[in-house]
Amino acid sequence: MTAFADALDDLFADPNMAVTVSYQGRSIRALVRRPDREVEFSDITVQTSTAIFEIRRKEVVSPAAGDVIVHDGDSFVVQGEPHLDAERLVWTIIVRPA
Repeated sequence: MTAFADALDDLFADPNMAVTVSYQGRSIRALVRRPDREVEFSDITVQTSTAIFEIRRKEVVSPAAGDVIVHDGDSFVVQGEPHLDAERLVWTIIVRPA
């Protein structure tokens, strides 16, 4: 295992950085971001909240659109194709409310 993979394991184990979520009914650790995003429609700009989950590939080998993640009692559906980081260790998953 590389030093980078070890550092990621420490990051995901840190209770100040990662949380436990349910992915398709199985408990895993995830980094959760809930940034606001601006969406433009013609002359109108709408600000909307989003959710992005980062999960380790060793916990979920192949996430897919339609999978369900539950965080703090809220359910989210994986939207689109998840993407791996450059080291191929962490998935970035964009979701929408279920």
